[in-house]
Amino acid sequence: MPKDIYAHISDQELLEKFKKDQDNLWLGILLQRYTLLLLGVCMKYLKDEDAAKDAVQQVFLKVITELQKYKVDYLKSWLYTIARNHCLMQLRDKTHKVSVSEEMNIAEEPVDEFSVMDKEHTLNLLELSINELNAPQKTCVTLFYLHKKSYQEIVENTGFSLLQVKSYIQNGKRNLKLLVTEKMKQA
Repeated sequence: MPKDIYAHISDQELLEKFKKDQDNLWLGILLQRYTLLLLGVCMKYLKDEDAAKDAVQQVFLKVITELQKYKVDYLKSWLYTIARNHCLMQLRDKTHKVSVSEEMNIAEEPVDEFSVMDKEHTLNLLELSINELNAPQKTCVTLFYLHKKSYQEIVENTGFSLLQVKSYIQNGKRNLKLLVTEKMKQA
């Protein structure tokens, strides 16, 4: 698996490069770093993997336009808020049962710094835990969730069979959950 050649560039530097050059390459690198976090947020609210993946794509499109309008200091918090609000809007549109007072509470909800810090801590634990997976699981999970590769593309890139790829992703996801849970208990 290729090493991230942009790992040495901070989120803020990537944002500055994107705003200066208007080159989506910089934004792509930046968003790739947070794909798993956004997928997790969307799964939390939508409870459906396909809907969550679609929501992440919609969030990416929204981020492209919104970044032009706002100065973003805390990217993780900002991305989390956009993803959460997008999911809440989808749920509201789906049910049409949210009252006006509930809708106002959602819109006026301040960003809870402790919640954001907790999410960042969880993301850091997730990054550490990914590195603890065995090589095939790490490769397949990273290609599937972070690089958005299909099962077939992963088969072609790795030489694993389709059954192996599905197994590595399923077991890797389960092992990640166990590793993160264990790290949270230790913290």
